[in-house]
Amino acid sequence: MKVSARAYAIQGLVKYHGLKNAKLRIPYHDSISVCMKSLDTVTTVETGNRLQRDRILINGTVPTTGEELRARVVIDKLRELGGQKTRVRVESRNANVKGKGLGFSASGFAALGLASSNALGLSLEPRELSEVVRLGAGSATRSLVGGFSIWYANRKGRSYAEQLASASSIGLRTLIVPIPSNVKTDRAHADVLTSPFFKARLAYVKGVVQKMRRAIARKDASEVSRLAEVDTLNLHAITMTGRLETVLVSPLSIRIMEEVHKLRLEEGVPVWYSLDTGPSVFINTIPKAASMVERRIKTLSDTVLSSDPGGPAQIISRHLF
Repeated sequence: MKVSARAYAIQGLVKYHGLKNAKLRIPYHDSISVCMKSLDTVTTVETGNRLQRDRILINGTVPTTGEELRARVVIDKLRELGGQKTRVRVESRNANVKGKGLGFSASGFAALGLASSNALGLSLEPRELSEVVRLGAGSATRSLVGGFSIWYANRKGRSYAEQLASASSIGLRTLIVPIPSNVKTDRAHADVLTSPFFKARLAYVKGVVQKMRRAIARKDASEVSRLAEVDTLNLHAITMTGRLETVLVSPLSIRIMEEVHKLRLEEGVPVWYSLDTGPSVFINTIPKAASMVERRIKTLSDTVLSSDPGGPAQIISRHLF
């Protein structure tokens, strides 16, 4: 049986950093994100007795050992739930965008989980599938449900995501500047626990999660964007003050952040920046200001993608093989 799925990468709004349980990918606190329609992953999964072994390709190439092991964790869990030993062929392709901190691990594992569960003939409840894709990448829980969503660290003993608002319900437009980096995100997640400010972040997050939920409920794109910018600075503070002193931003990241500040503080444009665990920059604004902001950002970078919010992962008819 062959099944394909599409999921969208996420932009962290209240970002998670640090894992309480690295194997099960249980975070220390709740987090909120929005999917990005311009950053999609398509994954095709085929099952059948004719397959001699599992075969996995990501963006046309054989994955690294680490990447393959993460994919197998999700696939093996689904086979376990179905009581099967069926071999699988997997091909996954991200949008042709090169940059670190764009949330493709989220869309990749969301698409893998949805396509694999269907190819194996499973009928999992969304929360159950959310808990499976989390084993590959924590943020995949939010990519799976789409739109503006929250990932609960612990809700009655379970860690899963649910949608807070649909993709089309809030007038948000995001300009994305992809910037490459060799930083390993998993190392950064482990190192933030050594920051003297990590406990302060845990205390701060409790309040900002509730503020973000209220802004989303009010459909207030400006407040959502403002809170995401504040959270960006908080997140990078603990990253830079861990034992490894990891600086995720690049000189281009800084120039874009400065330009966004200038647009907002000196020219009154409703625009804010947001960065996840990487140098790539998400620039959040309202639709009527997006064209002007894009023109300004293009003076700094040749590559600027425009994106609306994206919806939940879904089964599609177009296969990769």
